[in-house]
Amino acid sequence: MRQIILDTETTGLDPRQGHRVIEIAGVEMLNRRLTGAHFHRYLNPDRDIEEGALQVHGITREFLQDKPRFGDIAAEFIEFLQGADLIIHNAPFDTAFLNAELALHGMEELNSHCGEVVDTLLMARNLHPGQRNSLDALCKRYGVDNSTRTLHGALLDCELLAQVYLSMTRGQETLIMEPSGTAGALARAAMNKQRPRPLPAPLPEEDLAAHDALLRRVDKESGGTCLWLKEQAD
Repeated sequence: MRQIILDTETTGLDPRQGHRVIEIAGVEMLNRRLTGAHFHRYLNPDRDIEEGALQVHGITREFLQDKPRFGDIAAEFIEFLQGADLIIHNAPFDTAFLNAELALHGMEELNSHCGEVVDTLLMARNLHPGQRNSLDALCKRYGVDNSTRTLHGALLDCELLAQVYLSMTRGQETLIMEPSGTAGALARAAMNKQRPRPLPAPLPEEDLAAHDALLRRVDKESGGTCLWLKEQAD
């Protein structure tokens, strides 16, 4: 399973008002493991940046003057995310901006190039109703070190979100982890659709003997119809 954790920074809050993407980042994850592959570009928006946005990410128009425009990197960006599921915190915000950029260059929307879009903000609200679910709040909740995050930055935010997402969905790791011991024997057998025979015994011998005596008494009183005892015999 290929997933791209994606984030953007923008000149403002609404692409319908002409605001543009000024930073895009994505990091790749295969089968819930980060590969080290990533995409990161700063972009010249050809417009001013709102003061509120500047206070969030600190990216100035002067810094972006010599950077490429979205059209210059669009094909490379689409190639990077092609066919992958996208993991985005507050996905409607980022996808609206990216779809607006793609439309400006006559390109199809994101959903034509990628698979499912997972909104981790929605996921967090379902897991933690009534609590703060910003990226910073989730980092604190799941013990992810975000001490270097003094301002928003697309690449750093992707790396933090990847760790948060893995923590929020940690139960899925049992599908790819190799357990050990008695639990491991049962889990590996389940994966192979086979039941180990005999079953590993997690109880002391005296408890097993008492249990066996109880089964035989039940079997006797029920006229030989104790299915559990029959299963053990088989």
